[in-house]
Amino acid sequence: MGVFDKAKQQAQQLTGKAKEAAGKASGDESTENAGKRDQFEGKAKEVGQDMKDKATGAAESAKERFGGNRSGGGQS
Repeated sequence: MGVFDKAKQQAQQLTGKAKEAAGKASGDESTENAGKRDQFEGKAKEVGQDMKDKATGAAESAKERFGGNRSGGGQS
């Protein structure tokens, strides 16, 4: 995951925490729920990107392990 993406997702989570706290303090359930939603979205994006990165790494590892650059050039 890129550093920028990770920072962006963490910022979304922090913004969500702030909204949730503000909503609780003011008794505004809508703002509180929006904060929870922002936290969830940020975390879901982070987990999704981590899974994508792991899958890419596993695919690259498998290519290296099993011969990688087979071009199928028809040589016998």
